Amino acid sequence: MEIRRATTADELAAAEYLFDHPIRPEWARRFLAAQGHHLFLAYEYEGDGSVESPVGFVSGVETVHPDKGTEMFLYELGVAEPYRRRGTGRALVQALAALGRELGCYGMWVLVDTGNDVALAAYRSAGGKDDGTCAVVTWDFT
Repeated sequence: MEIRRATTADELAAAEYLFDHPIRPEWARRFLAAQGHHLFLAYEYEGDGSVESPVGFVSGVETVHPDKGTEMFLYELGVAEPYRRRGTGRALVQALAALGRELGCYGMWVLVDTGNDVALAAYRSAGGKDDGTCAVVTWDFT
């Protein structure tokens, strides 16, 4: 497996099946150009050593607060079904965590549905701990 930072909208378009919705090129370009926005793609190798299409991604956003400093918000993790529970999610989370450390973030956090056992397993295997104290409150602006 190889983890690479995404730098172009075309790379994200090639991984579109991993996302919840179709990739919008203008949004992809905006995300990639925005300071503090990060996205890594995981690639698996074919038997002949050639790289196949992406099999997973993780995105993160640096958040800064005047009294806390900078932390990494793990925005989304997606891994293709055949590659789940094989270390792909863990490797992606670890890549984002390493970047956060490199950038001087004091920590990293993610929101996850309590019933999403696959995601919880990936986060825990990458060193994350469930503090059990969060509730999610949302606003829908659409």
